[in-house]
Amino acid sequence: MSTVTATEHRAPDAAAEPLVRVQSVRKSYGAHQVLRGITLDVHPGEVLCLLGPSGSGKSTLLRCVNHLERIDGGRISVGGQLVGYRQHQGRIHEMTQRQIAEQRRGIGMVFQRFNLFPHKTALENITEAPVGVRGIGKTAASARARELLDRVGLADHAGKYPTQLSGGQQQRVAIARALAMDPELMLFDEPTSALDPELVGEVLEVMRSLADAGMTMIVVTHEIGFARSAADRVVFMDGGVVVEQGDPAQVIDAPRHERTRAFIQSVL
Repeated sequence: MSTVTATEHRAPDAAAEPLVRVQSVRKSYGAHQVLRGITLDVHPGEVLCLLGPSGSGKSTLLRCVNHLERIDGGRISVGGQLVGYRQHQGRIHEMTQRQIAEQRRGIGMVFQRFNLFPHKTALENITEAPVGVRGIGKTAASARARELLDRVGLADHAGKYPTQLSGGQQQRVAIARALAMDPELMLFDEPTSALDPELVGEVLEVMRSLADAGMTMIVVTHEIGFARSAADRVVFMDGGVVVEQGDPAQVIDAPRHERTRAFIQSVL
């Protein structure tokens, strides 16, 4: 992993307009209300970590940010544009699938499972979207993919297939694949939860390097150490609401709410 170097973490631009705005967002599955009016802003360059027990709504909120889940109320915008919807003559209309796909180009997402194409090499997995979606030439896409593989410490693994890679290596390829679309926002949905413990560190190291480089990130995680060291702000969710938020020293080391304290103690 010598290719990943840490620098001083760049502070988010709090004076700039929020890159992500989540306003009074509600989401239900049948009678079960998963999100109960969530409101959050994320500024350019900010690393926001979402903590909370299973079922608290963290992953659902993340999936709503790039419209993998439709919201039932409220609004989400990225870069000043409504996500998944457009406003016309005072009414909100859902975008077409093509328009939604176009919008997602600026939002990278890394899932719990790596979702790599098993029949494609690491290099081919990374070049698939730039060539097929953005129309970038194969030569340029391959050169960029090799740069990204080097960035995540896998320069010598370009020709390997997913089955020839460890789980941590596959997840690093998945991160490189998301970066290949040059996103302005990266979403991570518990990216280390499917990994063996000894492989977690190599993925978190890459994520820290992205944070150090100023990438705007929303991370759902149970990795308290990562949240403490890399996050600009930590949000603790439970029961579909934001219970507490603030800088890591406050929320993790000196939580104000009993529910937050109990959760932090349980995961530590």
